[in-house]
Formats: sequence, structure tokens, C-alpha cells
Amino acid sequence: MSLLALGLNHKTAPVAIRESVAFDPEQVQQALLEGARTLNSELVIVSTCNRTELYLSAVNLDKETVLQWLCQHKNIELDSLRPSLYIYEDQQAVEHLMRVSAGLDSLILGEPQILGQVKQSFAEAKEAGAVSSVLERWFQHSFTAAKRIRTETEIGVNAVSVAFAAVSLAKSIFADLSQSKVLLVGAGETIELVAKHLFDQGVTQMIVANRTVARAKPLADAFGAQMIALNAIPDHLASADIVISSTASPLPIIGKGMVETALKARRYRPMFFVDIAVPRDIEAQVDSLNDAYLYTVDDLQGIVEQNLESRAIAAKEAQSIVIEQAEEFCAWQRSLVSVATVKDYRSDSEQIRDEAVDKAIEALNNGKDPQDVVHELAFKLTNRLIHAPTLAINRAGRDGRIDELAVIRDVIGLRK
Repeated sequence: MSLLALGLNHKTAPVAIRESVAFDPEQVQQALLEGARTLNSELVIVSTCNRTELYLSAVNLDKETVLQWLCQHKNIELDSLRPSLYIYEDQQAVEHLMRVSAGLDSLILGEPQILGQVKQSFAEAKEAGAVSSVLERWFQHSFTAAKRIRTETEIGVNAVSVAFAAVSLAKSIFADLSQSKVLLVGAGETIELVAKHLFDQGVTQMIVANRTVARAKPLADAFGAQMIALNAIPDHLASADIVISSTASPLPIIGKGMVETALKARRYRPMFFVDIAVPRDIEAQVDSLNDAYLYTVDDLQGIVEQNLESRAIAAKEAQSIVIEQAEEFCAWQRSLVSVATVKDYRSDSEQIRDEAVDKAIEALNNGKDPQDVVHELAFKLTNRLIHAPTLAINRAGRDGRIDELAVIRDVIGLRK
């Protein structure tokens, strides 16, 4: 049984190429049915914004046939695709899937979302009937490897995005973020990600300030936040424990004087500011105020880089888990060959036994002496059962294959 993993990702192909081979969710079921039937193979398709990969298992797998099917299905030229492709076979394929599932092959090292995406792809393949015993076992081993890596290493412990780093820093200052009120300035992608991380930490009191209030509405609605215009910030600043800002404003939005007024209204309860914007949204002088703690994007970037180094160390530790799990799976796969051999051997032996027993019963029915029948049964059955091993022993001895002879002796139980 051969295993194959082929595809492309953010490391090997630009967005235009990745788009050309991506599978829309509506396309996947039909592609799985068509691919499994055409290639006579088990098949799982993993398609995300950063990768498209095919995982296959079959008795005879031809890489070129698989590539031709993919290109025909996506209506693209193989020559234009080939430079971006990677292909892994057997144990390398097993290790690759485990690395992907654990986030070791992701754009952001150790990110956890990919495991859910791989699990979803596997579930879709099962639903389409494109998965049997080998891919079932392969993917389950990969999920186990990913779980072990997540729990036995620190691959996912530290923040590696500016948004997550901002929330992690806030959490280190405010032990229980769920009790904090947060003012988010801006409504772009970064602030949306910050809002999601805050929400995951239990924050329920959020205010979204934006130049265009209507543009902030989808973000505010998604997290049950209050919406205000930028010019209303002075009226709400004193109520915020945490302020995180990321706009495209060319001038600061929050000044030292505004913060001084807010601190006085708060009776100098501490305020935590994170300015992710470039140019800055918050005047640098704010950091000189007692009870105001200001961090900029450079501070966060330093945290991110430090954490990336930490994840790289964890990734090396994770590789040993990948190899261990891959070898365990491959050992199971190799055992499938012996299972078939044992089945065939047992079937042949049982056929020899049944034929010998039938002849013995016939002899008894014809009045032959039972003692003679038993002796004849034992003699013929022994001869039939040792015939093939005897031929193998003779051939090995005649050809001088001492190692093979030693194996045969071990197999038939001649230990000495």
C-alpha cells in the first residue's frame, strides 16, 4: 500500500497560483468522489487560504496520474504548476501530514487553527466515502501527534501576532480581563482580531471608536460592543481600563492632556494603552504619566520576535514526536502485509487439514482399522505441512544462503 501527499502552500506558491488550485467548500464533495473513483484511491483534500494538498493511499499510486487529474479538474497546465509543487511518499508523507496538523508547517509557526481545518477536511472525505482503513489510521495518528505536540511542548504558549501579543500583555497586567472595560480605537482587521482575542478571554465590556461609525457596526455587533465616533473618545476614556488603538490617522488621536483628565476622573486607577498604529495614535508623552502604561507596536514586535524564537525551539522538540508517531503508523502499515500472509497461510493449512480428515473419515467408513487410519492421517498431514518448508530449507542450503536458512529455522521453531 503506497501513501502520497502532494500540494503547494504559502512557502512554495504565490497567491495567484494558490487561488488557481483552491477548492471551494461547495466543490470538495464532488472532487472527492471524482478523484477517489478516477485514481482508485482513498483521498482527502485539504484546501485553505495558505495550502491545497491531496493525501492518498492505494495499492498502485502513480504521481503523474494524480497530478494530471488535479490539473484537469482545476483546468490548469501542469507545467505552470509543477515548480510550486511538493510531493512526499510513504513515511515522508506521514511526517508531513503530522507537521501540518500540528502547525509546524504554517505561516505562523504553531498556530492551532490548521488542526481544525485538517479535521474538517478528513470529516468531509469520510462523508463522501473517500476514506477507508489506511487514511483513517493515518489521520488519527496525525491528530494524536498534534495533540501531543500541543501538550508536551510550548509550541502554542506564546503570542506570535501583534494582536494576540497586545491582549497577552493586557492579561499580564489585569489578572482577570473579564472584569475590565476596553476601548478599541479603529475598526480594521487588526482591531477585529484584538476584539476576538479579548472576547475569548471573557471581555464583555467593549467600546469601538471609529471615524465612520457605520463601518464599526459589524465589529460592534459581532462582540456586543458600544459604538462611538472618534470625537466622543474624551467622554468615554475615563471608563476604559484598557485602550488599544490601530487607525490610519496621520496625527495622534489620544493626547497627554486627554489622558490626564481621564486619570483624574478615574481617581488615578491605572490605565493600560497599546498603540499598534504607525504613525502613532497615542502621544508618546502619555507614558510619562503616573498610572498610565503605554506600549507601542515596537514593544509588541519585540515580544513577538522573542516568542517566535521560543516556538522555533519547541518545533525542534516537536519533530521528535512527529518521527515517533510516524514510525508507529508505518509499523502498523507494514503489519498489514503480514496479516494477509498469515491469513493465506492459515487458509492453506486448514485446507490441507480438511482434505486429510475427509480421507481418514472415508477410510473409517470403509471399515479400515482405526489405529491404521490415525497413523496414516498423522503421517500424511505431517508430510503435507512440512513439504513447503522442507523445499525452502533445501534451496537455501544448496545455494549457500546461511542467513536465509537461519531465518527459516527460526520461523519453524528450530531455535538451536
